[in-house]
Amino acid sequence: MKRLLFFTAMFAVASVMSLRAQSNPLAEMIERDYSGRADSLDYVLTNQFQNTSKGTFYAIPRSYSNAGSATSNIYWQQAHALDVIVYAYERLKGSDDSRLATYKTTMERWFRSHANNWYRKSGDDTGFYNEFTDDMCWICLTMLHMSEALEVETYADMARTVFDRYILPRGSRGNDGFFSLPWKDDGSGPNACTNAPGCLVAAKLYERYGDESYLQAAKDLYDYQANVMKRELNNDGRVEEPPLTYTQGTFGEAARRLYHLTGERGYMTMAGKVLNYAVTSGRCNYNGLLRDEGSSMDQSIFKAVLIPYLVNYVLDDEATASYRRRMVTFLQKNANALWDNLKHDKYPKMYCNYYWGSPVDDAQVPSMGAMVSGASLMENVARMALALTATDEVDGIDVVQMENEERIMNDAAIYDLSGRRIPRPSTLDSRPLTLNPHSSLPPGLYLIQRQDGTTKKVLIK
Repeated sequence: MKRLLFFTAMFAVASVMSLRAQSNPLAEMIERDYSGRADSLDYVLTNQFQNTSKGTFYAIPRSYSNAGSATSNIYWQQAHALDVIVYAYERLKGSDDSRLATYKTTMERWFRSHANNWYRKSGDDTGFYNEFTDDMCWICLTMLHMSEALEVETYADMARTVFDRYILPRGSRGNDGFFSLPWKDDGSGPNACTNAPGCLVAAKLYERYGDESYLQAAKDLYDYQANVMKRELNNDGRVEEPPLTYTQGTFGEAARRLYHLTGERGYMTMAGKVLNYAVTSGRCNYNGLLRDEGSSMDQSIFKAVLIPYLVNYVLDDEATASYRRRMVTFLQKNANALWDNLKHDKYPKMYCNYYWGSPVDDAQVPSMGAMVSGASLMENVARMALALTATDEVDGIDVVQMENEERIMNDAAIYDLSGRRIPRPSTLDSRPLTLNPHSSLPPGLYLIQRQDGTTKKVLIK
């Protein structure tokens, strides 16, 4: 049974013929609009795990008496929890002013709370300094994302300050001649979980500010990691050993961005190699789904880092076509498995499991890391589906609220987003199609062409 978990269905005027003309192979692979499912998981994340006064997130549901103590050392994970909200903010622009205002306030409070940074350094006036270099890199990436979404410089400028003052100065050249960042401020390391996000921060700072020193830093950090992969890992697509989804994703995204900054095809080749490894290797997957990488707060959030970067690759027209098709199928398979294994009857305590191929164990304490990974999956698959199926007409349409029980004429033609006609279910032959949780059509986004010639874009959840 389909459930309307949080938001009502939305309708919009569109054109079947236009969508047919503008359809593409990737768009035709999209099975449904995932926005409603993303809305539902976003709500669970904020309703169950958010510290609303600080804009940060608890490691376990806030209803637990030890939620505060369990969260005391959670810093880098806050970056990825908030990133889900930033992606939701970008998706909802122009359609839901109330949620946009709430999410904007969340971002502002998260920033003022210094993302729950547990570390304090004398003389640090930013509040974001931490002994772990990679923690600061993740926080900088989210601050840059916030500036992109809100179109304000405050957060990007802070990311630049933290990178210039505390991250890049820690770097040095080793005996192998390669420049790298240490894992901690005591010089320990270096490792992939530090240099991959460090490379990506440098690339994004160059994109934003145009300072050539950032581009050079990005190239240097890329070269260090690529050399490790060649020298120690047989250059088979593993970024580190064991291969973990978050470093596969981050290094793949850094390489993809370096391609667009330099035009050097080798970077895009690397991006495809490491991202494709993440979706095809049995080291990263189990039964065709991303594997359970562990239940710690570090391990459980790894998938939340990979997913947005897989989607970025899919949406890049210059990426390898076969990889893009594989990723569209893979991402939807994971999103569908997650949704099918959620305990919908417990909503809003509808928690995500560490592995999306099975439901959460009611005996275990729900995990913010697992919840963020699931919400990131659904939010970014929704972003992918909407981007691939968007048309010129959709960008300028008027969106209106409709009642759930609005009926569609029995003889209306039903199409998917690529413009392909959908045979009407036999159960609809004798009654009108009712847009409610008991509708016979699977949940998703459809085009309904009525007898009077009008066409509506209908989202059934």
